[in-house]
Amino acid sequence: MRLPFLAAIIGAFFLSTPALAQNTVPNDLLQEKLIKTYLLTFNDANLTGNYSVLHARLAKPFRDQFNPEKLKQAFKGFADQKVDLGIIVAKQPVATTPSSIDKRGALVVRGYFDTAPSRVIYELDFVPSEEEWKPIMIHVNVKKP
Repeated sequence: MRLPFLAAIIGAFFLSTPALAQNTVPNDLLQEKLIKTYLLTFNDANLTGNYSVLHARLAKPFRDQFNPEKLKQAFKGFADQKVDLGIIVAKQPVATTPSSIDKRGALVVRGYFDTAPSRVIYELDFVPSEEEWKPIMIHVNVKKP
């Protein structure tokens, strides 16, 4: 009876702690978590106009290049159109290419969420930063399939 209980505690511990970024492609569950976490943080920034949280969660090289005000300007189109990506919470990401680690050591993730009436298309690059995968590039588009 103790072994299943201990296994459940260990499993819960691994699911609750951030995975250390490594030079290997994370499993599908961790990829989904990364995609949704950063797209929803991006979404919150666009809806509220406050880019501080998004800025704090980016990879250090990205943070060094773009302060919150520059992020606000870069994503002005989303904010002005009041695009809400919240529906992705209930959807599974669909990969358009297999995720990979490129020459920079970046995790390259491409795909979309099959939302209606338009799809949420994403291109995300993550690099190891502060012992986690964090975005160094975010490109999001919303358009008809």
